[in-house]
Amino acid sequence: MHGTKHIHLIGICGTAMASLAGMLQAQGHRITGSDAAAYPPMSDQLLAMGITPMQPYNEAHLDPAPDLVVIGNAISRGNVELEAVLDRRLPFTSMAALIHDEFLRNREPLVVTGTHGKTTTTSMLAWIYETAAKQNPQFTPSFLIGGVAENFGTSFAVRESSPFILEGDEYDTAFFDKGPKFLHYFPSAAILTHVEFDHADIYADLAAVKTAFKRLVNLIPRRGRLIAFDASENVTECIAKAFCQVGRYGFKEGSFWKLTNFEAGAISRWTLLRRGEHFADLELPMAGEHNALNASAAAALAAGEGVPAAAIVEALKTFRSVKRRLEVRAEVDGITIIDDFAHHPTAIRETLRALRGSYPGRRLIAVLEPRSNTLRRNVFERELIESLAMADRVVLAEVYQSASIPAEERLHPAAVVGALNIAGVPATLLPDADAITTELAASLHNGDVVAILSNGGFGDIYNKLPAALRSR
Repeated sequence: MHGTKHIHLIGICGTAMASLAGMLQAQGHRITGSDAAAYPPMSDQLLAMGITPMQPYNEAHLDPAPDLVVIGNAISRGNVELEAVLDRRLPFTSMAALIHDEFLRNREPLVVTGTHGKTTTTSMLAWIYETAAKQNPQFTPSFLIGGVAENFGTSFAVRESSPFILEGDEYDTAFFDKGPKFLHYFPSAAILTHVEFDHADIYADLAAVKTAFKRLVNLIPRRGRLIAFDASENVTECIAKAFCQVGRYGFKEGSFWKLTNFEAGAISRWTLLRRGEHFADLELPMAGEHNALNASAAAALAAGEGVPAAAIVEALKTFRSVKRRLEVRAEVDGITIIDDFAHHPTAIRETLRALRGSYPGRRLIAVLEPRSNTLRRNVFERELIESLAMADRVVLAEVYQSASIPAEERLHPAAVVGALNIAGVPATLLPDADAITTELAASLHNGDVVAILSNGGFGDIYNKLPAALRSR
C-alpha cells in the first residue's frame, strides 16, 4: 500500500488482529477497529498504542468509509459491520493475506506451526534472534506472536532486517477463505511441533487436519528447512513428501536433535545433541518436558540458520514466558493462582504435569471453562477426563455459549464431573466465574495451586478470585 490509508479491523481484539493493527500503525496508517468485547492482554496493548476498540459492532463504525477493511477470522455473515462492507462494496481482505502482501514479500519468513506450543515456541525463537542480534545485527527479527511475549512486552515488531518470525495458525483465514492462515506465509523455514485433531468446528476429522499441514510442508522451498517433532506418527506422515532438509527433534534415539539428561523442576535443564554430538547444555526457567521440547525446536531452527550456540544458551536462560502461558497472576495467603490458555485436552495434561513438577507436594486445583471450539464439543470428552484427573480437585464451568453447539455434539460437563468423582478426583460443576469464585474463596487454603484454564476472558475470574481471597 502506498501512502497513508485508513484501515479498519473488524474483530480487532483477536491476538493476531491486534498485532496487525500495531504493525500497520507503525507504517503510518490510520487504524480503527471494533469488537464485541475487549479484554486483556490485547485490549491493553491496543490502548497503549492509542487505539481504542469500538464496542459493540455497529455499521456507523464504517463512516466515513475506510480505504480497506480487514475482516477477522472470527467474523461471520450476519455481523452488522461485515454486512455493511458487502452491501457498500468496500475493499476488504484477511489478516493473513495482508501480512503477506505488506510485510513478507522481501523477507525470510520463519514459521512456527503445530497443534500445541506455537505461541511459546515462536516467542522463544524471536528471543533467540533478538539475543543473537546483539553481536550480529543481521539476526534482528521482525515477529508476530499469538500472545504477548514477556521478554518484549508486545506481540509484534517490524524491523528492516530480513528474518520475520511468525506463529503459523492452522485455523481458517476468513469467512471468504476457509484455508489455514499459515498457507499465506510461504515459509523459508518452519517448525512443526505436533499434529493432533483440533478445531472441531472447521476440521471434519484428523485426516483434514493432516491435509492442511501437508499443504504447508509442500510450500517450503528446496533450500529451506523443516524442524519436526520426532514422537508423532501424524507429524511423520505430514512431512513425508518434504522437498527441503528435515531435522527431527525430541527424546528419541537417532533424532537429528536429541534431548538428553533432562532435569525437571521450575528450571528445566538438559543437553541438546546434534547428530549425536554435543551441541549445548540448555537451561530454561520454565517447567515441563513440553517446554524443553519447544525450546529445542527453536534452538534447532536458529542453529540451522546460523545463530551461534552461545546466543541460544543465553536466550533460553533469560527467556520469560508468554502472557497466559503458566502465568502466575496472584499469590494470596500462600495460594498461587495461575492463568493458562488451555484449548485442548493434551495442552491441559501438559500444563497440569508441568505444575506438578513446579509445585511438588502442593494441592493442585484445576478450574476449567470449556471455551475453545474443540473443548465445547464432546469429541474429546474421554481425553478431557483423563487430563483433568491429574489434578487433586477439579472445578468445571458450564460450556461457553453452549447454545451455539448442536446438542448431540456438545460437551457434557456433568458427565465429566461424574466420571472424575467415580475415579476418586473430587469434581464440582458450577455455572460461572462468580459461583466458582464464591466457592473457592471459602475452600482454598495455604499451599494450594489453582490453575485457571480458558482461552478467553472467563468472566474476569483472574481478578475476581484474588480479590475475594484478599477480602476473606
